[in-house]
Amino acid sequence: MTYCVGVLVNDGIVFASDSRTHAGVDNFASFSKMTVFERKGDRVFVLLSSGNLAGTQAVISVLKQRGKTDAKAPNLWTTSTMFDTAAVVSDAMRDIERRDAGRNDLVFNASFILGGQIKNEPARLFRIYAEGNYIEAGADTPYLQTGETKYGKPILDRVITPSTGLVDASKCVLVSFDSTMRSNLSVGMPIDMVCYQRDALEVRMRRRFDQGDAYFNTLSKGWSEGVRTVFSQLPDLKW
Repeated sequence: MTYCVGVLVNDGIVFASDSRTHAGVDNFASFSKMTVFERKGDRVFVLLSSGNLAGTQAVISVLKQRGKTDAKAPNLWTTSTMFDTAAVVSDAMRDIERRDAGRNDLVFNASFILGGQIKNEPARLFRIYAEGNYIEAGADTPYLQTGETKYGKPILDRVITPSTGLVDASKCVLVSFDSTMRSNLSVGMPIDMVCYQRDALEVRMRRRFDQGDAYFNTLSKGWSEGVRTVFSQLPDLKW
């Protein structure tokens, strides 16, 4: 299992993903589930992956290869809108699914969160399902998740709005990871994070939080203590 989240606010987009993969309780490993495609001044795409690792890596490899060798066909470097970019990712997913169909009994379950910006277009955020269809984040749904989503969702629901600043959105995303990791061992560090500023057309803020990271530990401790403090101040039930 994994946990990935993208948050779209007026000032930009925050992306984060864990790095834990496992094939049984005694076989854990770390693989980055975040891929950045960047051509400064023109476009920035961030792709977060969830699902079967072989499937997601195959899709990413296809996207990279087509961007280098097939300039005539639509690829990540030739699309004119983020919607078209989501379609390119979807097409690559379907191609991998068709390629592997019938080879084994495994179901293709790779899914992605795609966000970023192309010059002269607003920043946009999409959730691409394993079937290849996709939805877009907006004012009513300013964040999208994939993987082990339920434990981190409540804090996002309470804090995130389109007017939330990038600093607060980043803190909120990290708290959602802390809540998720406390409740599900299949999600774990390192956590990869990108904070993309609207109209920057380049990644200026990127960080990895490893086990024992001082800031993350301070945030986790402060959140836990704050929750306990607020809970102790709630009015008692009158019977």
